[in-house]
Amino acid sequence: MFESFYLFLGQLIVSLIIIIAILIAVVLVLGSILLKKNILIFPKVIIFLIDLLYSPIKKVLKLFKKDESIVDIIGIKARNKVNMEKFSKIPANETLIFLPHCLRHRDCEAFLQETGLICTECGKCSIGVIHNKGVKLKYEIYIVPGSSFVKKIAQEKKFKAVIGVACHSDLNQIMMLLSDFCPQGALLKTTGCFETKVDMKSLLKIMNSKKEQK
Repeated sequence: MFESFYLFLGQLIVSLIIIIAILIAVVLVLGSILLKKNILIFPKVIIFLIDLLYSPIKKVLKLFKKDESIVDIIGIKARNKVNMEKFSKIPANETLIFLPHCLRHRDCEAFLQETGLICTECGKCSIGVIHNKGVKLKYEIYIVPGSSFVKKIAQEKKFKAVIGVACHSDLNQIMMLLSDFCPQGALLKTTGCFETKVDMKSLLKIMNSKKEQK
């Protein structure tokens, strides 16, 4: 009796491993098509599987000595494409922008409050440019030191859409966290504690997608 049970359990585990391996392969194949050809196939499937198997996919990539950031980049691009049409129809004044504090200059004069850094638009970094542009377009902008600030602000504010700027892993997780708010993301081009760089072309394209709305 016990032998039959353990045999069944072993077969079940092997079957689950095979199923998970197939699903991971599906994500990586569809993601590769997205990254190389900019063609999004079965977008909801990609997003669902990345959310479901995020850690296992990263472990598999690490095991085969592949760049783990691929899974984050696939998730970001997929959500950007899926959400863009709906996102563009939501007014800027109902959209939050989250910028990472690492964009600031090392001699930044901004001071920290409960909702993050308050930009003085001193002109030393790109935050001032983004802040000035965002205010003119009526976006609500937050410069945050970490994800805990994002969660707190998201819980307290009324909004319908969000733009995030961060490194690949943080950005993908923010977009997962706020998946109900048509998230759009712009990746950092460099990383670090100060003076990082954002892909301004991608960010401004997202911000300007609402510019014709009143």
